[in-house]
Order: sequence, then C-alpha cells, then structure tokens
Amino acid sequence: MKMPKYYLIFALQHLPYNFISNGIRTNSVEKKERLLREALYIKTTPKEHVEMYLKAIKLLNEAGEDPVRVVSLAKKLRVAPPSVVQMLSKLEHEGYVLYTRRSGVKLTGLGESIATRILRNARLLEVLMEKHLGIVADERVVCGVEHHMTEELAEALCKFLNHPRKCPHGIDIPPGRCCRA
Repeated sequence: MKMPKYYLIFALQHLPYNFISNGIRTNSVEKKERLLREALYIKTTPKEHVEMYLKAIKLLNEAGEDPVRVVSLAKKLRVAPPSVVQMLSKLEHEGYVLYTRRSGVKLTGLGESIATRILRNARLLEVLMEKHLGIVADERVVCGVEHHMTEELAEALCKFLNHPRKCPHGIDIPPGRCCRA
C-alpha cells in the first residue's frame, strides 16, 4: 500500500527529532520515512489470522479429523479453546466454516479454497527452499510469505519448480491452474 505523500510528511513531522526504531538512530527524513513504512508490516493482519485458522483446519482434515474438534484446533494453533470458539463464530459469520458446538467445524467451499491456496503456497515455498536453494525450510519464513503470494507468483513458482507433486515432507501439493493445462 502506497501512502499519500502528505500523510508521510504529516507523520514525519510528528516523530521525535532523534527517532529510534529497530535500534537505529537517525535525523534523516529519508531514513525516517523508510522506518515508518517498515513499521506498517510488523503485526499479523486479521486476514492472516483467518488464513491460519483455515489452514489449520485443512491440515487436521488431511490428518483424518473431520469434523475438526475445537480442542484439536486449539492445540494446533497453540491458543486457548475459548479463543478458538470466538474465532470460529467469526469465520462462520463470514462464510468460511460451518461450526456446530460439541460436534466440530468443517470448511465451506470458500474456506476450503482459501486453505488449499495457502497450503499450496507453503508447500511450493518448502520445495523452493530445500530442493533449489539448499536450505532447510524454516516454518517461520514459509508462514510469513505464504499469505502474501499472489496467484500469479504461485503459478510462476510452480512452473519454475516443474510442477512438484509432493513437498519435501512427502505430502501432496494441491495442483494449480498451471498443473491442469
């Protein structure tokens, strides 16, 4: 997202003269502007939280749990069960899941497509890191990138990797449009 110039100027005028961020002290307007833009991407977005829940449900489905129990989802995401119930209510309201108390949660068609896209992105990134870059797939890195990949980037990455069928862990990679052509 590009900020309007007047907003940046206003924001920069209200920063302390010796603005300190990430351990860097600066008086330079350019550096302040760069640091201000970087600060916008520090926190996880609500969209990423939604996608993480959908991905976790899909992973538990792949492991054979259907419907997914709240306790299993809470363990997978390392959050308290009441937090899961609260989020599931929001996800159901938005049409991503069907949640029945005491029974569990199922993905809707919309939730399934988003979860599949995120899993595909993650598994393609794992293949890239381990098979082509020669580094161990770091889940923190993969998780940080998977939510921001466009479909165009995922398709290009899939083509570059010669349409891999399995990730380095031996799990199927959902096919994209480029795999069906």
